[in-house]
Amino acid sequence: MKPVRKAVFPVGGMGTRFLPATKSMPKEMLPVVDKPLIQYAVEEARAAGIEEIIFVTGRGKTAIENHFDHSYELEDMLARKNKTEILDELMDLLPNEGSISYTRQQEALGLGHAIYCAKNIVGNEPFAILLADDLVRAKRPCLRQMLDIYEQKGGNIVAIEEVPKEKTSSYGILDVASQNGNVIEVQGLVEKPAPEDAPSNFSIIGRYILQPEVFTFLEKKKIGAGGEIQLTDAMAEMLGTIPFHGLLFEGERFDCGDKTGFILANLAFAMERGDMRDGIKEFLQTNKDLF
Repeated sequence: MKPVRKAVFPVGGMGTRFLPATKSMPKEMLPVVDKPLIQYAVEEARAAGIEEIIFVTGRGKTAIENHFDHSYELEDMLARKNKTEILDELMDLLPNEGSISYTRQQEALGLGHAIYCAKNIVGNEPFAILLADDLVRAKRPCLRQMLDIYEQKGGNIVAIEEVPKEKTSSYGILDVASQNGNVIEVQGLVEKPAPEDAPSNFSIIGRYILQPEVFTFLEKKKIGAGGEIQLTDAMAEMLGTIPFHGLLFEGERFDCGDKTGFILANLAFAMERGDMRDGIKEFLQTNKDLF
């Protein structure tokens, strides 16, 4: 079983749900408290042992590249003002030489197409996918939990959670063969089924570990739900040839592609901060008329 060394981050989306904020700023750079979404995702990957980061970008995404690079004037200013703590934090952001790559998705043809754009960099080895929109608050990184299962089971692994039956049309949904604790053996996948057609209410979130065979199916560029090339469709074609499991991860997922989910993520992460908790609690207690 080959180890998972690489992680792909599809960051080419336009972020239209957050306009006008995302007119000139990538949605992945929206901050939760004081860190952009993409930084949380990269930190999760690094904490899980990922060695190589691959960004699939689009037009207007240079801020992401700049975020993971030196800012010499800023670093010099912080050093002169003896702000060593924040300077050290910024320096920790920097990747090792040659460990970060960028490739361009020239057309927005869906998640499956974005992953296909990373084919030549991923090569013939298993890899992880992290969607920065899905921010996971967990004691152990979600991807690390998945890798623990991968090391036992091999094959493809997706992180999953239960959603209300009426919301299955917004997610990729699993058809369950069997369940053992928090691990589910998958026998089918359906992209955004109507509630009456959904085989379960187990939905895939933005965390995947996939075998390189997925590229064989993605290169067919089959059009699926929403008129896009769906990653779920390519994974479904791998069923029966490669072990496939879903993990009910431990933690809480915030859909930061949704305005409500984004605000809730800010609140949850802020309440974990000793320098912010009391101020937020006081605001909530004295403004009960807002609720």
